[in-house]
Formats: sequence, structure tokens, C-alpha cells
Amino acid sequence: MIIQEKLRNIRKQKGISQEKMAKIIGTDPSNYSRKERGEVKIFDDEWEKLAKTLEVPVEEIKNDDAKFSFQFENSTFHDHAGSNINYSNIPDFFLETQKKYIDKLEKEIQSLREENEFLKSQVR
Repeated sequence: MIIQEKLRNIRKQKGISQEKMAKIIGTDPSNYSRKERGEVKIFDDEWEKLAKTLEVPVEEIKNDDAKFSFQFENSTFHDHAGSNINYSNIPDFFLETQKKYIDKLEKEIQSLREENEFLKSQVR
């Protein structure tokens, strides 16, 4: 379970609204909602206030059991200009596997380009 899911689940179990949580950390409800969804960073002092309100240790809501997490801000799938992409806790084996896959795809692309050029030469 990712951090934000833990936070949301405990908040709901305690029957506390997002509006109340927002007041506790000194922000507006929409910004708190973005924090709870993982779109905006929750700072350490905010974690302390949230944990106190929820009556749980910070580690209980902040400890991330996920193997890795991605956070995309200000980006779209077709236009990454000006995007701020943060990668955290991504295991090396995952990055190595992705690099191998990219290398394989690049070789396949090169092979297809060569085949394409060969076929073009046969038509001329």
C-alpha cells in the first residue's frame, strides 16, 4: 500500500474529513486532497501534525511498503516540456531491466530500418 493510501484509509477510519486535515496543516482542502493523492509533497512537519491528529506514529502512515513510486507533476503523456518528474525508491534491478529492454528495442529498430532500406532498394 502506498503512503497516501495509508493516510487516506486511516483518516477515513477515524472519521476525519479532508477539510479538517487541511486546517490542521494550514492549507486549503483542494491542496490537501492533492497531497493525499500523492500529487503534492507532504513535508515532515505536516506528517507530524497528521500523525498526531490521527493518533498514530508517523512511521505508521509514512512508511512506504511499495517497491517503488512515481510522481508526475505538470506533465501530459504527449508533452513533457517543463515537467517535473521525480523517481524515488526504484530498485536497481528494475532500472537495469528497463535499460536492457530499451537496448533490445533499439536493436530491433535498427534491424527494421535496415530491412526497410533493403526492401526500398528492391523496388527501385
